[in-house]
Amino acid sequence: MMKKTTRFKQMLQSQQVEFLMEAHSGLSARIAEEAGFQGLWGSGLSLSAAMGVRDNNEASWTQVLEAVEYMADATSVPILLDADTGYGNFNNARRLVRKLESRGVAAMCIEDKLFPKTNSFIRGEAQPLAEIGEFAGKIKAAKDTQSDPDFCVVARIEAFIAGWGLAEALKRAEAYHRAGADAVLVHSKLHAPDEILAFMREWGQTCPVVIVPTMYYDTPTQVFEDAGISLVIWANHQLRASIAAMQQAVRRIFEARSIEPLESEIVPVEEIFRLQDADELARAEKRYLPERQ
Repeated sequence: MMKKTTRFKQMLQSQQVEFLMEAHSGLSARIAEEAGFQGLWGSGLSLSAAMGVRDNNEASWTQVLEAVEYMADATSVPILLDADTGYGNFNNARRLVRKLESRGVAAMCIEDKLFPKTNSFIRGEAQPLAEIGEFAGKIKAAKDTQSDPDFCVVARIEAFIAGWGLAEALKRAEAYHRAGADAVLVHSKLHAPDEILAFMREWGQTCPVVIVPTMYYDTPTQVFEDAGISLVIWANHQLRASIAAMQQAVRRIFEARSIEPLESEIVPVEEIFRLQDADELARAEKRYLPERQ
C-alpha cells in the first residue's frame, strides 16, 4: 500500500480541491474514514477540548502525540496534525517531526505565533506573531530533520487573524515557502472569504494553499476550487456535533430519570464493538489461542 505520507502529498498536489475532516480520537478518526474522507485533521482545538482543557497549549505535546497515535492506529488514511507552534523553538519542532514519523503521522501544520499559543478566534488582534526569520528557521529545521522525503510541513499564516493585512500575509508566505514549507495555510476569521481570495489572486500557484473555512462556512466549495485552493479543512465539526448530541442526550436522561426514551435514537452497543473491530479479536483468538474444551 502507498505510504500515508505519499498519499497526503498527493492530496496537496491534486488538480482538484481535497478535504480533511477533523478528528480527535481513534473513534472519531475511524468514523470520518468510514464516511469517505481520504485524510484527517488532528485539530488542536478538538484534541484539547476532548481532554477538557483550553486551546492554549494546556495539553502537553506528549499528550497530543499519544492521542494522534491512537488516531493513526485506527485508520488507514493520512493525518495532518495541528501542531500549534511546534511546541517551542526549532529544536522542539525537530523532535516533534521524529516522533510523528515514528507514529505514522503524515504531516504537521505549525503556525507563526508564539508559544504558548491562543486559539485564533479568541482576541486574535491581541496575539503576537513570531518573527519571520525565527519561524522560517523552524520550518527549515523540521524539513532538515524528516527521514521520509514525503513527510509534509504546512506553514500556517496568522497575519489576517492578527489584523496585519494582505501584504504581511504574502511576505510571510514567501519566506516560509523559501524555507521549505510544502504548503501554506492561510487563516481568516471573517464571515466571507474576501481575505483568502485576495491572497490567492496574488499568490497564484506558487505552492499549495490550505484553508479552514470555519467562519465563512456558507461559501460554496466551487469558489475555493475556482480560486486554486488545494486543501479544505473541516476543522471542528465532529467535536461540535458530538457536544450537541451529548448535551441533548444527558439532559433528556436527567429529566426523564430513565434511559428508555433515548434507547431507540442512539446506536446499539454492538455498533461500538464494530467500530472497535471486536470481530478481528475474535478471529485472532481462534487462530492463536488453544481450543477450549
